[in-house]
Amino acid sequence: MTTLAAAWTGHDTRLIIATVVAIAVIVVLITKVKLHPFLSLVLGSLVLGLTAGMPVDKLLKSFTNGVGSTVASVGILIALGAMLGKLLADSGGADQIVDTVLGKARGAALPWAMALVAALIGLPMFFEIGLVMLIPVVLLAAKRTGKPLMLLGIPAVAGLSVLHGLVPPHPGPLAAAGALNANVGVTLAFGLLVGIPTLVIAGPLFGKVAARLVPDAQPPERLIPERADTDKPRPSFAATLTTVLLPVVLMLAKALSDILLGKENQARKILDFVGDPLIALLAAVLVGMVLLGRPAGLDRARLSTVLADSLGPIAGIILIVGAGGGFKQTLVDAGVGDVITGLAKDANLSPLLLGWLVAVAIRLATGSATVATVSAAGIVAPLAATMDPSHSALLVLAIGAGSLFFSHVNDAGFWLVKEYFGLSVGQTLKSWSVMETLISVVAIALILPLSLLV
Repeated sequence: MTTLAAAWTGHDTRLIIATVVAIAVIVVLITKVKLHPFLSLVLGSLVLGLTAGMPVDKLLKSFTNGVGSTVASVGILIALGAMLGKLLADSGGADQIVDTVLGKARGAALPWAMALVAALIGLPMFFEIGLVMLIPVVLLAAKRTGKPLMLLGIPAVAGLSVLHGLVPPHPGPLAAAGALNANVGVTLAFGLLVGIPTLVIAGPLFGKVAARLVPDAQPPERLIPERADTDKPRPSFAATLTTVLLPVVLMLAKALSDILLGKENQARKILDFVGDPLIALLAAVLVGMVLLGRPAGLDRARLSTVLADSLGPIAGIILIVGAGGGFKQTLVDAGVGDVITGLAKDANLSPLLLGWLVAVAIRLATGSATVATVSAAGIVAPLAATMDPSHSALLVLAIGAGSLFFSHVNDAGFWLVKEYFGLSVGQTLKSWSVMETLISVVAIALILPLSLLV
C-alpha cells in the first residue's frame, strides 16, 4: 500500500474519476434513460475525455480514430458472419443440421444433441438470431418426446451463449481481439478448448438441475411450430457442415502454422493468407453460395437478396462495436490504461482476473455482453501490450467470460428466453440467469490455470 500511495498522483486520481464517471454515464443512459448503447458509448466517451482534461481536438480525433480502426477490422467480419448465418437459415441448412443430429439422438442423448446443434448453428450466427431459430426446435422436440423443457432448452441456449462470449467470429470476441491485438486464430483455438468443457457443465449437466428447479415450464402453445416444409429442397448435411466449419478450420490452420512453421516457410505464408479471418469468412460465404444456395434452388437474384437482407439487422451491432472502439481509444489516449496497468501491477492482480472482473461489473450494470466486452477490453488494453499471443488470447476469453455473468432484467436475452419458454421472472432467474453465471465462472476457472501452462 505504501508503494502504491507513493506512486499515486493527482493526475492518476483525475483519470480514475473520469473513467468511473464515464462508465456511470453509459450505465445510466442505457438502463434508466433507455438510450441506444451506440449513443450512450459516444456520450460516455465525450464525458471521459472532457473529465480527464483532454483537449477537445485530441478527444474527437481519438474517438473517431478508434471507431474507424474498429469498424475497419471488425465490422467487415461481422458483416461476413451475418451473410453466412443468413445463407444457413434461408437455404434450409440450419434445418438440415437440426433434423440430422436430432434424428440420431434418443432418450438421454437428446440434451447432448441439443447442445451440439446449438454449437453448430451458433458458430456463424449471432446470439439473438440463433436463439430465435433454435427455440422453436427446442419447443417442438420437448413436445414430441415428452422431455422436460429445461432439460432440452438449457443445453441449447448454453451452446449459443458459450460461442457468443468465447468464440470468434462473434462480435464480442472479435472486438476484444482487435482492441488487445490478439491473434484471432489463437483466440479461436483457446475459445474452443475452454468452451467445450464449459458447455458440457453449463449445458447438459446443469440442464438436469434446471429441469428440477423449474419442472413445470410450459411454453405458449402458439409458439410451438409444426415442421411442414420437410419436402422443401435443401442442402445436404455434409455440404452444410463443410460450409459452417470451413472458416474455423482455416483460422485454426493459420494458428497452428504460426506455432509450428518458420516465418519464411511457404506453406505458412499460404495459411497465413487463407486463415486470416477476413479471407476465411469470405471463402465460407462464397462456398456457401454454391453448396447451400444451389441445392435450395436459390438463383443469383435470390442469393443477392438473401445477402443484402442479412446486413440490416447487424447495423446496430457494428455501430455499438465501433463506438466501443472509440471509447477504448479515448481511454488509451487519455492515459487511463497506463493507470490501470500500474494499479494491477502494484496490487499484484492477474490481468486475466482484472479483465474478467471489469467485464462482470459492466455486464451487471448495462445488461449488454457486447458493451461489457468492448468497454472492458478498452480499459485493460495496455495490459496486453507486453503479453505473448497465447496470453493476450486468454485475456480476450477472460473478458468474454465476464461479459456473460448473471444475465438479468436489463438484458434483452433474459426477456427472449422468458417469453419463448413461458417462464416467470423468478423461473428465468433460476434457470437462464444461473446458467449464464455458471458459464462465466467455469470459463474463468479454466482460463486461469490454462494461463499457467502456456
